[in-house]
Amino acid sequence: MNTTLPPQTIPNKTTEKPTNQSVSRISLSLSQELLTELDDMVESRGFDSRSQAVADMLHQHITEHKRNLGNDVMVGTITLLYDRSIPNLQHQLADLQYHHLAEVISSLHVQLTDNRVMEVILVQGPAKQLEIISDELITLRGVITGKLQLMTAVMPPVYA
Repeated sequence: MNTTLPPQTIPNKTTEKPTNQSVSRISLSLSQELLTELDDMVESRGFDSRSQAVADMLHQHITEHKRNLGNDVMVGTITLLYDRSIPNLQHQLADLQYHHLAEVISSLHVQLTDNRVMEVILVQGPAKQLEIISDELITLRGVITGKLQLMTAVMPPVYA
């Protein structure tokens, strides 16, 4: 059964945004169940429209695809949670970051309770190299957990 549903009405939270990008329209065929789930997600997450939600999902999926290919330069963060009472751990973390100076842009430490530290490291480089760096950091003894988050974007050069 092919039914056409009226467009979902969601109040526009912002005024028209100026854009330099052209927009192409596409058509999607979804089951009623999937459409209902999409509309529920759009509303609960606060997207302005279905298009915005679908574009966000596509960006995430394309980023993961590029990450798996491995050669694209990407920007992202490595977030670590570690036990600062482990001897020499903070020194090892600093040494690894220094060893990868071309990829490590900056880091931020937040002291938490129970000798825990959260560290967020801003990185840029080929996706596979960033995964290697992330693995080196996350697998150190004393690191409780860690995650690499990449995006298909690049920081502008500091010096042209």
